[in-house]
Amino acid sequence: MAKNTGRGHRNGAVSGRSEFKVGNTWFKRDTSTGRILNGSPNQHKGVRNER
Repeated sequence: MAKNTGRGHRNGAVSGRSEFKVGNTWFKRDTSTGRILNGSPNQHKGVRNER
């Protein structure tokens, strides 16, 4: 389980999530449903990248 440290990073990985980049935006996806959750100009903390 991922825990916020309060210092700008996370300990552990966020389970059930992945992210991918389109243009300059990173999108977070739910791995069980494939639904896109949100987009951000920066990478999400503790979320694995898709290839």
